[in-house]
Amino acid sequence: MEKNNDIPSTDFVGEIEIMDIKISCAVLYPESENPKRVLVQRELVGLLTGTKKGGFERYLKPKNLQNYIPDKFKNKSLSESTMSFRLKGRISQGFDATDLIDLCEMYIRAKNDDKLLKGQQSLAKAAEALILAFAKTGIIAVVDEATGYQEVRDRLALAKILDKYILDEYRKWTQTFQPEFYKEMFKLKDWPYNEKFIKRPSVIGHYTNDLVYKRLAPGVLKELRQKNPAIKRGYRKQKHHQWLTGEIGIPKLKEHLIGLIALMKAAPNWRRFLDMVNRVYPKYGDTIQMDFEDN
Repeated sequence: MEKNNDIPSTDFVGEIEIMDIKISCAVLYPESENPKRVLVQRELVGLLTGTKKGGFERYLKPKNLQNYIPDKFKNKSLSESTMSFRLKGRISQGFDATDLIDLCEMYIRAKNDDKLLKGQQSLAKAAEALILAFAKTGIIAVVDEATGYQEVRDRLALAKILDKYILDEYRKWTQTFQPEFYKEMFKLKDWPYNEKFIKRPSVIGHYTNDLVYKRLAPGVLKELRQKNPAIKRGYRKQKHHQWLTGEIGIPKLKEHLIGLIALMKAAPNWRRFLDMVNRVYPKYGDTIQMDFEDN
């Protein structure tokens, strides 16, 4: 049995409405890699059976259901298959949210095999109605929305992306942007190009941010600017690509540059190139087309 100090509490609580019945739900361990979405046991029992009295354990004991019971509940007491957590100052028992789907499927499968007793027919009917209302992935989204956890979930997902793309410390400089990238850009902009000495207009930094880092992955440019801030007049101690990881960041950058070069070669002019880039590589969280015309 869990000690009181081991029982989790959470700020992510809410209610979902299923078939005109409101059920309390919560997200436990919200900052972990495996957050638990739970439904309050007594309310889930009431949803399926029409009464909140007693636990669900007695509904799993009939012999005719033994071949249909979800593996999670086989040969276990209900306390071993549920979670204790604090809800509004009180200790509650909860099912994993997806358990609702598995329990519904138990009754539906038994019904399809004509194995239900007369008193279980109403449970199968309720289960069928619930299955129509939810899919396994759907219930996770509904719980996250009801509790407000979706904002944290999105933030954690972004953090994981940035961990894969960006280093904690910059790497030694190596040539990453192929000369061909600038050669094709100069051609579209009708700028003079010298392979031995390239005088790059200052606007190229804006082009690079817009065409590359804003489209590489969500939040990459913002994180790079924090890691590698401008010192003065836009000058930075390192190149942004020196902060990209060798496992994900650099390979994705090179792949992206190859795609951009192909679009440059196919485009008849700069305006057409920008249109093609916005269709093929849309910016994350930004649908406004950047239009840096000749300076």
